[in-house]
Amino acid sequence: MKIAFGVDPGGFCLREGVLAHLKEKGHEVLDLGTQDMDNPIPYMIVGRNVAEAVTSGKADFGVVMCGTGMGISIATNKIKGARCAMVESYYAARESRIINDANIIALGGTTTSLRMACEMIDVFLETKWGQGLPDFRVQRIKDGAKKLAEYEDEQFGK
Repeated sequence: MKIAFGVDPGGFCLREGVLAHLKEKGHEVLDLGTQDMDNPIPYMIVGRNVAEAVTSGKADFGVVMCGTGMGISIATNKIKGARCAMVESYYAARESRIINDANIIALGGTTTSLRMACEMIDVFLETKWGQGLPDFRVQRIKDGAKKLAEYEDEQFGK
């Protein structure tokens, strides 16, 4: 799987460990954020870089990190087609895929341990949209997703 990856200075503390983990799992990683603290890239730019890679099809999924995960998730979601979920638990990471079909996960570098970050990323990448839901619920979510896409077209254009 190809993963667009990016951290700002607040997520830099997890960078090497998460990159090593993703590569160990066999993923190809596009590193689109801060790569050394002498050249920090702010979360707004990192979020855009990762979101554009995912929405253009250059990457299958994205992983972004800032201090809390909040700022970078907001910035990432400004790109049409990005569905970035800021998560703080294994459960939320899993549900973001099942219910929301999230294509990018946001984590906090100062609020998340390396072990927990890797576990949340793994479940995010391994979980399929709609997994385990009854058909009527999947249809309800599909209908809601179409409505969200219409709102997105109204706001961002087609």
